Amino acid sequence: MTDTEALKKTILDLVAASQTKLSQQVVENIIHRRSGIHRKLIRPAIRSLVAESELTYTYAYGSSFLEPSFHRPVRISPSIVVKPYNMDFNATAPDIVIDIFPGISFGSGAHPTTRLSVQGIEYALKEEQFIRNFKGSTVWDIGTGSGILAIAALKLGIETGIGVDTDACARSEAIKNVEINGYKDRIAIVDESETLDSKFSLITANLRLPDIMTLYPLITQGSDRNGIVIISGIRPHETDSVFDRYSQQHFTCLLKKEEKEWACLVFKRI
Repeated sequence: MTDTEALKKTILDLVAASQTKLSQQVVENIIHRRSGIHRKLIRPAIRSLVAESELTYTYAYGSSFLEPSFHRPVRISPSIVVKPYNMDFNATAPDIVIDIFPGISFGSGAHPTTRLSVQGIEYALKEEQFIRNFKGSTVWDIGTGSGILAIAALKLGIETGIGVDTDACARSEAIKNVEINGYKDRIAIVDESETLDSKFSLITANLRLPDIMTLYPLITQGSDRNGIVIISGIRPHETDSVFDRYSQQHFTCLLKKEEKEWACLVFKRI
């Protein structure tokens, strides 16, 4: 590995591991302080990483930040790679590839809660195999956004799914993503006003805390015996409230994961 390649890897590792957004100046300061490398060498390395779509600039609070780019194939769990639908990727076993059509809906894989949710699904279905018989299995993805979680569940073995979203734009994009991944006949994308009277093997809910708490009765009612529930969209300091609510009677917590000030809980219906 050349010095330039080593520097670029150091920058990528720093940005990926950071629990907070980092501006370019902060990245330069940290690398300079740790390694003594001059900023005149760090800046072109950052520009190169942006040009190669390894990093991208994002904007928030009136400032710009460097973050990993998702305009390329990106691994978001041990097995699952998310990529733009029109971009080639040479997958090798055990890679599972999800194609996402670029849009405005939440769920490109760029946000930690999406990655945590997918990792939770893979943990439950592949690593621990809490569902061993997939015949007749189905997933209910509440607040489906791009449809990525329902698609991931089917990629990992679930037979059919329902993605629910109140946003018409999100439903349109989810339908497109379901189609380009080959699940047009196996995943239905619906408005939450449509009545659901089913039991689900897997329920995913990547939502904020008030919704997670409010949905407890519906999730309890909709979860099959020994069914798995993946909850994300919450902050680490909120996990105790969710744990207390869901573990009182009907669920046991199997896993807690955190990334960049976000958290995910995996529950099993008992």
